[in-house]
Amino acid sequence: MAQLDNRYATSGYSAQNRAGIDEGLRSYMLGVYNYMAAGVALTGIAAYLTYSLAVSGGQLTPLGQALYASPLKWVVMLAPLAFVFFLSFRVEKMSVGAAQATFWLFAAVMGVSLSSIFLVFTGQSITQIFFITAATFGALSLWGYTTKRDISGWGSFLFMGLIGIILASIVNIFLQSSALQFAVSAIGVLVFAGLTAYDTQRIKDTYFQVAGNAELAAKSAIMGALSLYLDFINMFMMLLNLFGNRE
Repeated sequence: MAQLDNRYATSGYSAQNRAGIDEGLRSYMLGVYNYMAAGVALTGIAAYLTYSLAVSGGQLTPLGQALYASPLKWVVMLAPLAFVFFLSFRVEKMSVGAAQATFWLFAAVMGVSLSSIFLVFTGQSITQIFFITAATFGALSLWGYTTKRDISGWGSFLFMGLIGIILASIVNIFLQSSALQFAVSAIGVLVFAGLTAYDTQRIKDTYFQVAGNAELAAKSAIMGALSLYLDFINMFMMLLNLFGNRE
């Protein structure tokens, strides 16, 4: 049985109440993971299809030239970030259907943005790192869900680490330093590993705040899936940069 929030693990709650809470929590978390997994799958399909259309016979097609070798590449790179901000700030005013559609569109756009990894890394390497990431993510998320330890205090530390990674990555766009890239990737793996466990516990705790409102719970599940999706994708990219075999 999943661990219950400490607020409910008291003698004031009957076994029937605890069972109801536990069942609702399982259903809520299953919805979060289903959204997240479907988003990752959609991203992978979009990335591969985009690459297949952008490269033919080892050469860039006109689409490939536009996506990877023109100023449009910056739009493609930054578009997923715009979706994240849009969904984060507008989700409360959106219907559940609109929030779902935005999430799926974001996942597809992210796939287009990530399609360039097929130009840099071997297909076998991408597959291997993906499964390593999936196993690592699963273990960390399971720990975050089941642990009785309160890890909410990790949030500020992990957020500072995330800001540092973003700033260093921006600087390295101009420096093109392999040493800095290695450092960013190594630290990034640790940060997103921590965020996976932290976000899982945070999402679990959020259930107890939204359980009485079906619409709010549905939107919360989408935003929870977005958090875990970003943790997974970023951990995957950091591991790929560290251990991926380049073409």
